[in-house]
Amino acid sequence: MLQLIREATMATDVSPAVIDPIRAASRRLVRELGFMRGTLAGTELPPSAVHALLEIEARATMTAGDLAQSLALEKSSVSRMLRKLVLAGLVREAPGVPDGRTKALTLTHKGQAVAAGIHDFARRQVATALRRLSVPQQRSVLDGLRLYADALGDGNGTCDMPPVRIETGYSPGALARCVELHALTYARIAGFGRAFEATVAGGLAAFAGRLDRPCNQLWRAMQAGRVLGTIAIDGEDLGPGIAHLRWFIVEDGIRGGGLGRRLLAEALAFCDQQDFPETQLWTFRGLDAARHLYESHGFVLAEERPGRQWGEEVLEQRFVRQRA
Repeated sequence: MLQLIREATMATDVSPAVIDPIRAASRRLVRELGFMRGTLAGTELPPSAVHALLEIEARATMTAGDLAQSLALEKSSVSRMLRKLVLAGLVREAPGVPDGRTKALTLTHKGQAVAAGIHDFARRQVATALRRLSVPQQRSVLDGLRLYADALGDGNGTCDMPPVRIETGYSPGALARCVELHALTYARIAGFGRAFEATVAGGLAAFAGRLDRPCNQLWRAMQAGRVLGTIAIDGEDLGPGIAHLRWFIVEDGIRGGGLGRRLLAEALAFCDQQDFPETQLWTFRGLDAARHLYESHGFVLAEERPGRQWGEEVLEQRFVRQRA
């Protein structure tokens, strides 16, 4: 029924008055973003290699076949490109498990540094453009680009990825993956290091021993057996009647697509089902997108103070959501 409604509301014909301006805008985007040049994003790399580095970084490890599918390129083209990246010391190939014939791709330290530079360049480029727009206009750009990219993918079959499912509870490797996602993400955005990773790992280890109790739960965003994001509710560590929202993370490259909102909605629904009158979370100043998401779900900033609970001094923030 929902599919019939969707099809009924979609345009059955598209006027050239819409098509041609979109084509013109697309060509201008290609030029403005630098894709007409031989190199991209302040590197000495061609666009396909830049995208390859970012895809490998986002997955942490992947095969050449995975990369070809992600980039919608022929395997032979990807193989040639990978050879150059390996020779340049940016990508490492290692025998995969269980099939040793399959090579697992990871970024070297040099590759990680180049990827970080690409992210910095691209964020500055996007931020410079968005500063010229109002907040509602920025949201329109985001929504429009997502819709258009999704429509292009649906039309040519190059984005035929398995759906992302939200699953609950422990699964082998999920806790380690949660630690990995936190360590990689916050090393990049906040410079957190060993102390932060150890803190996350220690907290998760303690929580794992209490996960079978009904007031505690863990959710995993899964795609083709891979953990793309996590969130947890700890119903014990802050005292009776308080739910602690913890270990909320979504893989780089996926944020902004609604997955974090889905995870948060699952966790808050659980809090309401368990009759927690209050839900709290700790974060730190500067994570504006996360703050907007929290506030859109009823969280209010209750406390702000300097602290080092994550290994580096930041302005810590405690948000509170009261059950209606």
